[in-house]
Amino acid sequence: MKTPTTRSEHPRLRGDERKGECLEHVLSDIRACRACLGDLPHEPRPVVRVFPETRLLICGQAPGRRVHESGLPFTDPSGDRLRDWMGVDYETFYADHRIGVAAQAFCYPGTAPQKNGRSGGDYPPPKRCATLWRPRLLEALPPMEMTLLVGGHAQVWALGERARANMTDTVRAWRDYAPDILPMPHPSWRNTAWLRRNPWFEAEVVPYLRQRVRGILFA
Repeated sequence: MKTPTTRSEHPRLRGDERKGECLEHVLSDIRACRACLGDLPHEPRPVVRVFPETRLLICGQAPGRRVHESGLPFTDPSGDRLRDWMGVDYETFYADHRIGVAAQAFCYPGTAPQKNGRSGGDYPPPKRCATLWRPRLLEALPPMEMTLLVGGHAQVWALGERARANMTDTVRAWRDYAPDILPMPHPSWRNTAWLRRNPWFEAEVVPYLRQRVRGILFA
């Protein structure tokens, strides 16, 4: 089942210059990218994990510090919560190539300065990365059975005018995008309070997500 194409997620390419481009070639170019060198407080290290077999694509925001260090997506507490939501264990998440991860930005954007003694959290994903790479990558990937839009940045990019006024409203309207697309909050510990305020997410959306994941991986 093919994910619906939107203008923001799949802009028109010039002629046929990108049609049929090899996924391996695109991934090699992404991993060699240094477009943000000098703009980041560290050496760029693009993190992306997709395969020709990928059928479930996780589109988050940007790698955090731990992912920047490990070179693997979601090797942090956010990943533990995401895997729990999906109903898959650590080994399956990384061993099954039907699961892929491609965030809005592939490099860790850095952490904002502390305010009032509290960490400001990571900077938002630079728009430059999605503009440079996302159309090429999605064009080279096979059709997805399901795409998880994790966080507001991924939702606005992919859904365009179909996105609601904010992340909460977009996730609350998840049935409008099913079965190909599922908008979700970010599984960061910073969203623990959001989850408590919105118990419907874990009561309604998580069981649906687990059912869909089982259907893709184990049917």
